[in-house]
Amino acid sequence: MKREYYSDSISNFLRSSTEEILGVLALNNDFALIQTQRSAWLAQIKILRQILASHQGSIYFEYSIPRMGRRIDVVLIIGPVIFVLEFKVGEREFSTYALDQVCDYALDLKNFHDTSHEQYIAPVLIATDAKIAVPIIAITPQNDRLLFPIKSNLTQLGKVIEDVLSFVDGSDIDVKLWESGRYCPTPTIIEAAIALYNNHSVANITRKDASAINLNRTTSAISEIISSSRRNSHKTICFVTGVPGAGKTLVGLDIATNHIDADDDLYSVYLSGNGPLVKILCEALARDKVKRGKEEGERIRIGIARSSVKTFIQNVHNFRDECLRNISKAPPEHVVIFDEAQRAWHMEQTSSFMRRKKSTPNFNQSEPEFLISCMNRHPDWAVIVCLVGGGQEINTGEAGIGEWIDSINRSFPDWHICISSRLTDSEYNAEKVLADIRLRQNVTYYDELHLGASMRSFRAEDVSLLVKQMLDLEVDSARQTYEKVKDKYPIVITRDLSKAKKWLKGQARGSERYGIVVSSQAERLRPHAIDVKSPMDPVHWFLDEKDDVRSSYYLEDVATEFDVQGLELDWACVTWDADFRHSLSGWSHHSFCGNRWNKINKEERRQYLKNAYRVLLTRARQGMVLVVPEGDVEDHTRNSQYYNGTYSYLKEIGFAEI
Repeated sequence: MKREYYSDSISNFLRSSTEEILGVLALNNDFALIQTQRSAWLAQIKILRQILASHQGSIYFEYSIPRMGRRIDVVLIIGPVIFVLEFKVGEREFSTYALDQVCDYALDLKNFHDTSHEQYIAPVLIATDAKIAVPIIAITPQNDRLLFPIKSNLTQLGKVIEDVLSFVDGSDIDVKLWESGRYCPTPTIIEAAIALYNNHSVANITRKDASAINLNRTTSAISEIISSSRRNSHKTICFVTGVPGAGKTLVGLDIATNHIDADDDLYSVYLSGNGPLVKILCEALARDKVKRGKEEGERIRIGIARSSVKTFIQNVHNFRDECLRNISKAPPEHVVIFDEAQRAWHMEQTSSFMRRKKSTPNFNQSEPEFLISCMNRHPDWAVIVCLVGGGQEINTGEAGIGEWIDSINRSFPDWHICISSRLTDSEYNAEKVLADIRLRQNVTYYDELHLGASMRSFRAEDVSLLVKQMLDLEVDSARQTYEKVKDKYPIVITRDLSKAKKWLKGQARGSERYGIVVSSQAERLRPHAIDVKSPMDPVHWFLDEKDDVRSSYYLEDVATEFDVQGLELDWACVTWDADFRHSLSGWSHHSFCGNRWNKINKEERRQYLKNAYRVLLTRARQGMVLVVPEGDVEDHTRNSQYYNGTYSYLKEIGFAEI
């Protein structure tokens, strides 16, 4: 598949007429050709004709970056260098956003395009009318042959290319080999949602390597289960398991976007009880819809964009409330995808909520049982897809996956059950209910319904395993796993938050997102200007730019496990408090009340706290810094002994100190 609208050798480009080049660009353009786009292409063609006369190589216009849903204006391959050119015709300034944009394009090639991994890549931002001094050419500190974004105006562009070619060394790039390279992206969940909503397939926006093949196998298996249920008029519940970051949410969004038409019998909806995730995804999709409309000459109001998105992604509680309004009417969707299904409420929590908030006394169903009953209203067929994370229950009242199976077994004998063969693993806590359905008819186990490889960290897939071993106190195993990942996925430790912030900023390039994450129980980090009780808006934290004080980039507001579950950062600072501390006898669990730490004895709450740190430690895609404060001998709530054991344990695993 060609990724560009136009490509040729530079010599053929120079010999071709402007009309020929423009014709090919227009023919391959996916959208209506508006005047501003036509004018931009004409300007770029004219500029490049002037500066490429003395060069040999290849040229590519509108090169696709599917992970980001965008196209690079121009890619040049000259000698040993890939030039990524972003034109701002008529501009006099180099905005931070534009510099990050061209750097992001270069990073995308560096990280996800096989035959670009080892090459020099020079991102160049051309503000044609800007006045600047001599452009600065330097390699980023990561020393992976990616240059810092270079600022250029129209008159300096030719010299920039010459200077870069003089700066680097190496053999000329084999253009045919480069063009044949696989593009294997690993998008963030926000990027994936945007791409899927804009009609990309999950196969186009994800990696193609063996560890990620299961993602496509899983979506295919679910699609076949849906087709079979429809064809045979039966109702089915399907359980998909996966390690943190394996792509469970991506699978759910893919199924939902494949059947987004409300007039289709296969109409489906993605539901989540994760409020921050739903808000962030909906706002990201709405903003992108407005932005794309603007680029295509169409004005779309943000309110209208938000309304259209809500038919595709909904909070599970909104779905529940709609079903409560009419207790006999079937919902319009035949397929519903419940993300993080393990977080649904048990009967006591649901009954309490319905009595207090919905004026519905004597409600006697758990959330899973009620939601299944809603889909059971369909007279013909229905499918429920439950996406299940192991060891991810983090709040009081969350029933785990066992309640879903119990509900089916107790109240819906005719339903078919399709289960991941890994639901038997201990972290899902489903052993008892699985034993109860051993003799039940229409229960099928699928290997394809388990996602075993983390895709969150494209640098090291074993990070989730490392975190599990850390939390399970398997020191030797954790050491061995860290030895495998440390060259690709840096994890460092420090006792100084200011050093951690400096490290984060030094690692991130382009718009790579970084931020501070802490446990919701970390109440004695206030001396470090971290207040978990201070309200923060996760939409601003995850979506806003570097110049917004509410964004994660400012390193002022912090996010807890409730804000970040299901989402990710490129680089994370996990700041540890005395709520979850390491001692000679293992992990010690505490909550802060009044003026002192109280030990947590209830096993359920201890598990929630452990899971909270599991969530925090698996948020980063590219690396993280762990901060364990020194404590303060003059503050009995921050005794150094509360922290020293944890820091010593992390050192024992082998993490480098900064």
